[in-house]
Amino acid sequence: MKIGIIETGRPPSDEMQAKHGDYPRMFDALLRGAEPALDFRTYAVLDGVLPTDPAECDAWLMTGSRHGVYEDHDWIKPLEDFSRRAADTGRRQVGICFGHQLYAQAFGGTVVKSDKGWGAGAHTYTIHDRADWMVTDHDAVSCIVSHQDQVVELPKYATVHGGSDFCEAGIMTIGDTVMTMQCHPEMSMQFSSDLIDLRRDRMGDEISDAAKASLEKDLHRDVLAQWIVAFLKG
Repeated sequence: MKIGIIETGRPPSDEMQAKHGDYPRMFDALLRGAEPALDFRTYAVLDGVLPTDPAECDAWLMTGSRHGVYEDHDWIKPLEDFSRRAADTGRRQVGICFGHQLYAQAFGGTVVKSDKGWGAGAHTYTIHDRADWMVTDHDAVSCIVSHQDQVVELPKYATVHGGSDFCEAGIMTIGDTVMTMQCHPEMSMQFSSDLIDLRRDRMGDEISDAAKASLEKDLHRDVLAQWIVAFLKG
């Protein structure tokens, strides 16, 4: 099965990318842990490399990004159009963080910079609407988050499967072919810790210290990887 990774962003420093790898590499490692036979092709849309035909890959995954989906970048509208065309063909698509927000916007939802401020470190999403692709029996998952933007109005045909008080639309589906997560299952505790250190001046000491302390909890990266693979395989 070939997964097209739509690369919409990169780690925020050369040092972090050298230490941890880029986002496609993180997803490759994460998802191969759940299904070693997967194949991947990366499309660096932030460099102007957009897929043209949804049939180029069996399914699609969109990464996180430092950009906002409401910003005026020349690749965002074409990416929204591609997402809708891929849904029309029945291709399965998964969006992570920025990807979660772009799919919401592409299908009629609203994304804003939330007045709740920064989400950082490890958060726990409670599952309240189980789906068949949730192939483990977990009723809550702990995961890395790093965002200010949030989906505040759902698109048509959206179902929220889980979230938190901070981020109610944490995991959702749009129709039968799109699944999205605001969290970052691809990110490790060490990546999150380094990211918090890098952004301390922007987030402030109180949020940064709380986020660092939250990293003591166990993460469910392997569980989320199983869910993503199960969804993509249909």
